[in-house]
Amino acid sequence: MSTTQSERLRGLLEPLVAARDLDLEEIEVTPAGKRRVLRIVVDSDEGVQLDECAELSREASQVLDDTDVMGGAPYTLEVTSPGADRPLTELRHYHRALGRLIKAQLTDAAGSGELVARITGVDEDGLDLEVPGVKGRKPTARRVLFDEIAKARVELEFKKPEKADKRDAQHEEKIDENKEEA
Repeated sequence: MSTTQSERLRGLLEPLVAARDLDLEEIEVTPAGKRRVLRIVVDSDEGVQLDECAELSREASQVLDDTDVMGGAPYTLEVTSPGADRPLTELRHYHRALGRLIKAQLTDAAGSGELVARITGVDEDGLDLEVPGVKGRKPTARRVLFDEIAKARVELEFKKPEKADKRDAQHEEKIDENKEEA
């Protein structure tokens, strides 16, 4: 996708996405046979619901049809949220991953190598992590600065940590209390 087309698409789509309190994470145009696929990736702190993607898709389709930004060739429009294994590249991504297990590839400055740990805190400079203990040892705390991280992704967990289960139970209790008050 040319820079000009990318900038024009971003200029058209960012206001639609922002109006829904979503973040525009990525715009990608890829060839798919005789057609092209325009993929719009959006996210928010609360996640993205399927209905939000469908509504945004309808609005984006209308705006795109009213302009020539995609040219005359046919294309397919996809509006989606990032996958669970998407790279963590922005400060907001780390905030959204608070409490989650991540796998980070460290730079040479940090002793290079791979680190798997749970995010316990995030600030402008870096992460506070809890590194799981090995062979029955207790977890240890570690501080990693953002400039020491070459790349990072959330690790998929099939069993929630005990603390997350408690947070979810408390959240469910609050929802039930709000329903009773209404």
